[in-house]
Amino acid sequence: MPVFNWIVENWIELFAALFGLVGIFLQIKQNHWYWLTSIVMVSLYIWVFFDAGFYADMSFQFYYLIISIYGWYFWISGKTKLENDNVIKTSKLSVKQWLFSILLSFVFFGFILFILKKFTDSAVPVGDAFTTALSFVATWLLARKILENWLFWIVIDAASTGLYIYKGLYPTAVLFTVLTILAFVGYFKWKKAFVYD
Repeated sequence: MPVFNWIVENWIELFAALFGLVGIFLQIKQNHWYWLTSIVMVSLYIWVFFDAGFYADMSFQFYYLIISIYGWYFWISGKTKLENDNVIKTSKLSVKQWLFSILLSFVFFGFILFILKKFTDSAVPVGDAFTTALSFVATWLLARKILENWLFWIVIDAASTGLYIYKGLYPTAVLFTVLTILAFVGYFKWKKAFVYD
C-alpha cells in the first residue's frame, strides 16, 4: 500500500497542514483560538522543515512560536478593544509604516540569505530567505491585528507553494495553495470589517 506507507512516513507534515487549515479559518474570523492552533502547527513544522532542509523556515517557526504566544495574549487582553465587543480593533499601516515594513523585510532577507549561503547546505537559499524575511514582518503585523498582514501573506504563501512543490512537500504545498486563496479572503473580510469599526 504505497499511499498508506506515504501517510505513515509523512504523518507529522499531514497533521501540521491540517492544523494550518483550521488555523486560517479561525484567523479570518478573528478568533483568538487561532493562536493556539498556530502553536501546535509551528511545533510540528519545526521538525518538518528541519528534515527537508528549510533551515530559515525552521528557524522562523521558533520566532512564530513566541509571536503566537504574544498574539494570543494581545488578542485576548489588548487595549484597543472595540466598545461593547471582545474583539481587538483592526488597524492599518501608515505610509511611513509601509516603508519601514518593506525596508525591514529587505534587511531580514539580506541577513537570512547571508546565513543560509555561508553556513548551511540549503538547496533554496533565495526562496527560503525571501519567504522567511517577509514572514517575520507579516507575523508581527498579524499579532498587532494590522490589515496589511494579509497582503504580505498572499505573497509569502504563493511563493512558498512553489518552493514546497520543488522540494516534494506536497501536503504543505496543498496547504499553502489554500492559504494563498484564503489570504485574499481574509484581506477582504478584514477590510470590510475595518470600514465599520
